[in-house]
Amino acid sequence: MNPILDVRAKTKTGEQINIEVQLHNKYDMEKRSLYYWAKMYEGQLAEGEPYRNLKKTVTISIVDFSYLPSKSYHSVFRLREDAEKFILTDNLEIHFLELPKLGFEHQETSDLLVKWLLFLKAESETKLEELAMSEPTIRKAINVLEFLSQDKEARKLYEMREMALKDELNMIEGAKAEGRTEGERQKALEIAREMLAEGDSPERVAKLTKLPLEGIEKLKKQPH
Repeated sequence: MNPILDVRAKTKTGEQINIEVQLHNKYDMEKRSLYYWAKMYEGQLAEGEPYRNLKKTVTISIVDFSYLPSKSYHSVFRLREDAEKFILTDNLEIHFLELPKLGFEHQETSDLLVKWLLFLKAESETKLEELAMSEPTIRKAINVLEFLSQDKEARKLYEMREMALKDELNMIEGAKAEGRTEGERQKALEIAREMLAEGDSPERVAKLTKLPLEGIEKLKKQPH
C-alpha cells in the first residue's frame, strides 16, 4: 500500500522534505518513517539519471505520544560509521518530534522550533496569544487558522478527519474486546484498507478480517 504523506515540500536547493503528524500511535513508526524517506529518495530520479542528482531527503515525524527511549523531545537520525562516528552521507535525515516530552522548562524559550511545537500543542486561546505575541510567523499561522475556521468546506474536511480518527480508535477497541494482540489488530486494519482499496466489499472484508462490519464501512469512507 502506498504511503500517504501529510506534507511534502521541496526547498530552493532541491532538498526533499516530508512532514507527518500523528495523533495516535500507529506502531512501527521508525519503519514507516524510513519507508517514506526511501520512497521520496528513490522517486527523485527519472530513468537514466545519474545518482549525483539525488538530493538530501528529510523525514519529520511530529507525534502526540512518547515513542523513543530518549528523554529529549527532538531526536535526529543520520547514517554514521559505528566506531569513528563520521557521516557516510547527509542525504538521509530522519527527525522525531515528541510533543509529550515538552515540559514546563520549555514554556519560556526563544527557540523557534520549540515555539512551533508549543503552538501545535497549545490547548487554550491564552497560550496561542502568548506565542503569537512572541513570534510574527505564529501570528500569521493563527490568522490562517481563523480564516479556515470560517470556511465551510475546510471545516467539513477537518471534521471528517476527526471522525476518521475516532472511528479507527473504535475499531481498535473493538478488536481488543475480541482478545486480539496489538500486532494482530494493526495487521487486520492494514489488510482491511488494502482490500477496500482493491475494490472488495465491506462484507467480504469484515468476514475475512473478523473486524466489525460497521467499522469497515466507516473505514471505507475515510479520506485518503
